[in-house]
Amino acid sequence: MEYLDFELPIKDLEDQLQKCTLIGEESDVDVSETCDNLQKKLDKTRVDIYKNLTAWQRVQLSRHPNRPYTMDYIKALAGDTFMELHGDRTVKDDKAMIGGLGKIGDQSFMFIGQQKGYNTKTRQYRNFGMSNPEGYRKALRLMKMAEKFNVPVVTFIDTPGAYPGLEAEERGQGEAIARNILEMTRLKVPIICVIIGEGASGGALGIGVGDKILMLENAWYSVISPENCSSILWRSWEYKEQAAESLKLTAEDSKKIKVIDAIVKEPVGGAHFNREDTFKTIEETIMKSYKSLKKLTPDKLVEKRMEKYANMGVFKE
Repeated sequence: MEYLDFELPIKDLEDQLQKCTLIGEESDVDVSETCDNLQKKLDKTRVDIYKNLTAWQRVQLSRHPNRPYTMDYIKALAGDTFMELHGDRTVKDDKAMIGGLGKIGDQSFMFIGQQKGYNTKTRQYRNFGMSNPEGYRKALRLMKMAEKFNVPVVTFIDTPGAYPGLEAEERGQGEAIARNILEMTRLKVPIICVIIGEGASGGALGIGVGDKILMLENAWYSVISPENCSSILWRSWEYKEQAAESLKLTAEDSKKIKVIDAIVKEPVGGAHFNREDTFKTIEETIMKSYKSLKKLTPDKLVEKRMEKYANMGVFKE
């Protein structure tokens, strides 16, 4: 297990508990009371740390190397029923964007999402979760396929942004994202979007327009990352923590301004600390959202979706 800087008090207590348990096993000394006290202290410290996280600490948690990625969720939800589909039928298959058909129980879904890598080799292979235009065009192709066969769409958002390279711009990065936003507003099947980690800029919006926008407790959603915001405003990355607070990028902030519909609670310690509980909660939340959406006719579904986004940002002076 890897630990972030603010998690070091937890690491120290876990090390002490491990040593205490080892002493009890290797000697005749009764250390059960000491171990119990350490366990209680560990549990309390863990709760205290995670209930008072700053915006920047949540950003750090969203990037935790042990945090589940899109394929982890899809495998947990759909298992062997998932069939990945490839290519945009124009340029190539973007490895940063994955998608395909799968089932949760007896219900079919079209799963789409950004995939990051687990180590240096796979991170390069997946382009660090940053999609090229062909990734967004593949996503749109799969959404249109889902609409044709009346299959609901579930998207998993986890990206530091769309790929900003010259070749991506030459192939129409902005147009591809804009096209997806337009087409998703009028897609005639339910769309459920789940922000599982980083939700940055147009890279997130390219698959982020839906009837229900769900967001994990320790994910973030913003027009720009704290580091890039800091480098633009202060000409330095040193102010990233201040930028994170100012951007109002946490799940709680996003819910207050009605950018998302619901916050999905994570286990104490984050999604990576108890993956099984996280997968179960996500499955229950997706199915609950789908049951409420499947009652609507296609026209009503689109009407409510358009109305939802038209009302964003409206305020009275």
